[in-house]
Amino acid sequence: MQSNTSIERSKAGQQAQTVTVKPRWHMTALHIVYYLIMVAFLVFYMLPFWGTVMTSFKTNSEVMTSTPITPPTEWTLEGYSSAMEELGMPLMTSLVVTIFGAAGSVFLGSICAYALSKWRFKLNSVFFVALVAATYLPFQAILIPLLQTINSLELYDNIWGLVLVHSVFGMPMCTVMMRGYYADVPDALIRQAMIDGNGMWQIYRKIVLPNTMIATITTFVFQCTSIWNEMLFALVLGGYDSKPATIALNELAGTMAAEFNVQMAGSLILALPVLVLYIFMGKYLISGQMSGAVTAS
Repeated sequence: MQSNTSIERSKAGQQAQTVTVKPRWHMTALHIVYYLIMVAFLVFYMLPFWGTVMTSFKTNSEVMTSTPITPPTEWTLEGYSSAMEELGMPLMTSLVVTIFGAAGSVFLGSICAYALSKWRFKLNSVFFVALVAATYLPFQAILIPLLQTINSLELYDNIWGLVLVHSVFGMPMCTVMMRGYYADVPDALIRQAMIDGNGMWQIYRKIVLPNTMIATITTFVFQCTSIWNEMLFALVLGGYDSKPATIALNELAGTMAAEFNVQMAGSLILALPVLVLYIFMGKYLISGQMSGAVTAS
């Protein structure tokens, strides 16, 4: 009786261990379908960029007689030279506004994030909710009072007026992004620093900021991208002297409506600084996103 039971158990175990293996040709065909779908999406995504690059190296006459995606028969840089004549000074303006505006917003945001994550006071949650709500505030809703304020400060058509606006309006988003990282700094380090006689500003400078440098760099890169591509504030608060590259590119499309090679060259020139920034700061962005994922989990 026991032998029959053991035989039945062994048969049941063999049946349970049976694994269905799909034919190799079936898996290969499925992989080919996946790869073809990915290649199709890649081509669909990259085709406009390819057409922009090819058009920028063509003469204006060839642009009119060829399709955008075909390589030029005669490679030329006349589109880039014409675009740089119009975008030279606005590019410098955008560079100044982006660097100082991003630095200002990250600095203010880091101070607020430090206070909201490590200081204990009654209205802590209220302030944080207000900052989160401020990130959803449409800029169009405050343009008129903002313009009046900038005029009263005599900063209209001034580079530093744009820097001030971007620093202030970028602060809520920077605070929200950095608060979670600052909250992960061990409280034991802060208590030990306070025992050693350090004040809150010294703790921020010596402990909190060095331990969250990746989060600071990640926030700075995202803020640089936002300010570099911004157009609304510059259109309303700026003029000829403070015209950034986004406004100049829009004017370029209007004044040279028939010269598509110049427009495409200007678009690529405007995209190049952000591309270079992401190439050199990519490792910090990945580290910051991974740290954020671990924090969220």
